[in-house]
Amino acid sequence: MGDKDIEDVKDEIYSSFSNTASSIGYDEIHGRIIAALIMDGDEMSLQELSEETGYSSSSISLSLDLLEVLGIIEKVKKKGDRKLYVKMEGDILEGLKQAIVIQLQKTIAGTIESLEEYEGKLEEFDSEDSDSILEGLTTLNRQMKRLERYVDKLSEVEIPRD
Repeated sequence: MGDKDIEDVKDEIYSSFSNTASSIGYDEIHGRIIAALIMDGDEMSLQELSEETGYSSSSISLSLDLLEVLGIIEKVKKKGDRKLYVKMEGDILEGLKQAIVIQLQKTIAGTIESLEEYEGKLEEFDSEDSDSILEGLTTLNRQMKRLERYVDKLSEVEIPRD
């Protein structure tokens, strides 16, 4: 096997992990960054991450901000070196859980807000149709609030350790 074959396998590994990360709310680039850092096992420069993942340095830089906020990576500067380095920092599953919960909470809150706006609009009408729709809307809103409570409980679940 030549070097190209090894690079193809690494790319497939990154893609596979990236697909999993994408399915739970991350962008593909986040998954590729995490996979590259885990596979490398050490800190990597922004340029190395760019080469390894196939994304531009500017795309990598923007994506690192979210991963840093989630506590998954840490940006590192070295004395006498102008390059930005990145290393794995926190528990990857904790970060993934946090990303999922944040995305769900944001979506649910937006839906509840929309439903409440529709409720206000429907109350302006005085008809059997609007009463029927309002009844269904009330049920939807109640179910969304139930889902909101479930996600809050889900956020408290501890991630199993190795």
